[in-house]
Amino acid sequence: MANFSKSNVPQFSVEVYQNEFLPEGGREVNGIITVTSTGGGTTGGVPLTSAAHAPSHAAGRAPNAAVVIMVDCSGSMDYPPTKMRNARDATAAAIDTLRDGTSFAVIGGTHVAKEVYPGNGRLATADPQTRAQAKEALRRLSAGGGTAIGTWLRLADRLLGGAEVSIRHGILLTDGRNEHEAPEDLRAALDACAGRFTCDARGVGTDWEVKEVTAIASALLGTADIVADPAGLAADFTQMMENAMGKEVADVALRLWTPVGVEIKYVKQVAPTVAELTDRRTEAGPRAGDYPTGSWGDESRDYHVCVQVPEAGVGQEMLAARVSLILPDPSGGAPQTLSQGLVRAVWTDDMVASTSINPQVAHYTGQAELAQVIQQGLDARKSGDFDGATAKLGRAVQLASASGNEDTAKLLSKVVDVVDAATGTVRLKAKVADADEMTLETRSTKTVRVKK
Repeated sequence: MANFSKSNVPQFSVEVYQNEFLPEGGREVNGIITVTSTGGGTTGGVPLTSAAHAPSHAAGRAPNAAVVIMVDCSGSMDYPPTKMRNARDATAAAIDTLRDGTSFAVIGGTHVAKEVYPGNGRLATADPQTRAQAKEALRRLSAGGGTAIGTWLRLADRLLGGAEVSIRHGILLTDGRNEHEAPEDLRAALDACAGRFTCDARGVGTDWEVKEVTAIASALLGTADIVADPAGLAADFTQMMENAMGKEVADVALRLWTPVGVEIKYVKQVAPTVAELTDRRTEAGPRAGDYPTGSWGDESRDYHVCVQVPEAGVGQEMLAARVSLILPDPSGGAPQTLSQGLVRAVWTDDMVASTSINPQVAHYTGQAELAQVIQQGLDARKSGDFDGATAKLGRAVQLASASGNEDTAKLLSKVVDVVDAATGTVRLKAKVADADEMTLETRSTKTVRVKK
């Protein structure tokens, strides 16, 4: 494990958990990479409760962030009328949570994107006056029109792109399906915005498409969730903005260097959520590739790296991969290496050593399977394959129980009747509330860490 730091950059550490021993002829090497960032969050590790109580800077640093809030104003936001009112109140609460000096804007989204505040293609700077003006502008928001989320994201990108900051973040709220643009238009917008800003996405009510909202968050390295009851929006928006205000460094990449003959099978984030990164690699020199991780505050995440090494004889050992955390230089200079860890392979004829699975690797392999079988089970249920759904969701119950993932176990129990959690014996419930099914699907990728 190594640590590197510079002023104004959090300290990052990398720890590698693996069983490095392979039997003769063994080729697959797995490692769980725990990355921890400390001392960098703008909240200094202290929860930010409101702008009124927040210092205008932390450790002598002015805010280095810009945030754009995208509020769905399509016609369906008027059914019931409380939904639009709750969305306005939630956006106001988020604006109150902005730290003084943060750049911000609000977009009203329908089949077109409109600047609600401050307008004229620019961002405002948060202070008591601009917060009050923004909240006044929110009062004029009304529902009407369609939904074309790609246009909202492209406007957010234009606004954020003009800010001289390192942290660019979006918050997106929708209550419906993206019916007024083609799926490829949304995909193109996500491709254009990826790597330019991060975005948290929320679905309110139960008339939106889970896979759309989670795809937005996944592409833009943010979080996705459901707020089934619009009354919960203000608390959720406040929490999202607090988290955004806690980010201190953006665009950190997980760089994987592998020796000649080593093939990368996959790279994925496995905590706090499962996120596939394998296909998001960008080349970074000979035998090295970068995988995006987004913005960091005070937090810890886990990644699963799996590589295939050449065959070797007993007694031989090799470096299977070197994992580095890389921070690009905004001015185009050499990137900074924040921390490093090594994944090793050692061939042995000790059967006990070579066949034992590292507890971290075993745990997260199970958590990744848990996310997968929930999605497969719910898809099977929707398509009328009830036997397939029962089998997959039963396996999910078994995995959630074995790993101690109590939150997911509770969500599963609203979709199936659990006969025996240990064996995964379940019965599909005859009637399931839309909100319960959507909550399970949206939160299926949330994981728990290994019990110490």
